[in-house]
Amino acid sequence: MTFKIDHANLNVFDLQRSIDFYEKALGLHVVSKNQPEHGEFVLAFLSDSASSFRLELTWLKGHQPYELGDNESHICFRTDDYESAHRLHADMGCICYENPGMGLYFIEDPDGYWLEIVPRR
Repeated sequence: MTFKIDHANLNVFDLQRSIDFYEKALGLHVVSKNQPEHGEFVLAFLSDSASSFRLELTWLKGHQPYELGDNESHICFRTDDYESAHRLHADMGCICYENPGMGLYFIEDPDGYWLEIVPRR
């Protein structure tokens, strides 16, 4: 028996704002959207085109902004151009933590989720 990671989910307050962020900050793009007729939720799946892994953004009707508290889980993104990525994220104002000694930093999305950025090693 084998398993393969398919996707990870993040619940978001403003779906389009989040999609725009992930497109600009990480080059992801929407590969599918699911919006049932009842309109209670919308699922948007984003991909990097280099792997089969997808990021699922879920918008729930009537939900208030999320309080993440001490949730320290994160998703890590590897880049082939660390310096350019760092400049982009600095210009966007979304870098929330840096650890130069380890050669990594984190960015924060519009809902407060942290995303780790590492160079190709």
